[in-house]
Amino acid sequence: MANIGLYIELKKGGFKKANRELLTLAAKSGHKVHAVVFCADPQPYMDELRGVQVVVQVQGADLSYQPDRYAATLAAVIEEFKLDAFLGAFSAQGKDLFPRLAAKAKAGLISDCLAVDLEKRQAIKPVYSGKLLAEYRVEGQRALFTVRPNVIPVEAVVAGSAPELKSMALDMTEPRTRIVEVIQSASQRVDLTEAEIIVSGGRAMKARENFVILEDLAKVLNAGVGASRAAVDAGFASSDMQVGQTGKVVNPKLYIACGISGAIQHFVGMKTSKVIVAINKDPEAPIFKKADYGIVGDLFTVVPLLKEEIKKALG
Repeated sequence: MANIGLYIELKKGGFKKANRELLTLAAKSGHKVHAVVFCADPQPYMDELRGVQVVVQVQGADLSYQPDRYAATLAAVIEEFKLDAFLGAFSAQGKDLFPRLAAKAKAGLISDCLAVDLEKRQAIKPVYSGKLLAEYRVEGQRALFTVRPNVIPVEAVVAGSAPELKSMALDMTEPRTRIVEVIQSASQRVDLTEAEIIVSGGRAMKARENFVILEDLAKVLNAGVGASRAAVDAGFASSDMQVGQTGKVVNPKLYIACGISGAIQHFVGMKTSKVIVAINKDPEAPIFKKADYGIVGDLFTVVPLLKEEIKKALG
């Protein structure tokens, strides 16, 4: 039986939804699963991890994310537990960490996967800005995968006996790269990369204060609020809200584009959304060719009406 490893990414101590997707994928493989978590106390996460066989707790005086130390530690974990495949989320941290880990562990890496076959050590990922899907396979001894959030439906993992708890020490080799400061977004909005519903605005929002109508709709839907690059460049929205080729790649169940023309640079960042709804007063806007549902009208009239109708439908 192969040994599968999962990098459990924590955000401000919280257990990310993307971790549950990885757990679902690993559980279906039927292989022995090792979950690796960098934390002082693993107990708050043990219920979430009951579907795995081994929890590897990485211990250290300073467990803040430092890419070189994390990569060296994970490479040691892969070696110690003879892990054949190792998976993580295609998040900002995953994009930074896994290429370093691939070099340290001398492993093949397939990033931004939409589907992973652990048995065949292959995956499907988008290429050419999402215009095509390509199938890749790792031929070497070890395979690494980062999986795009929201592509794997979370399923309740059948919990057996409690996982065996192991520990590893954080690698304390002097890092060549050090993160000296992390500037957190002041926003308390839903994380776009994990959001199941996103409401986005474009240049047609006209002003930063007008985004409040999108935020009101988002509250009703428990959704994230995004923006096109045009809206960000115009100063209507902050850069952490940007969706597109030069922003965040998102994959929600529902994407509502308000006043967004639908330029290819924006579309490649949200094209894998399950359902796309476009609201635009220009009936010739390119977004309508890509949307599942379209509403031709002024967003300042349509969005408040939509919010009220959804509130009624939700009771």
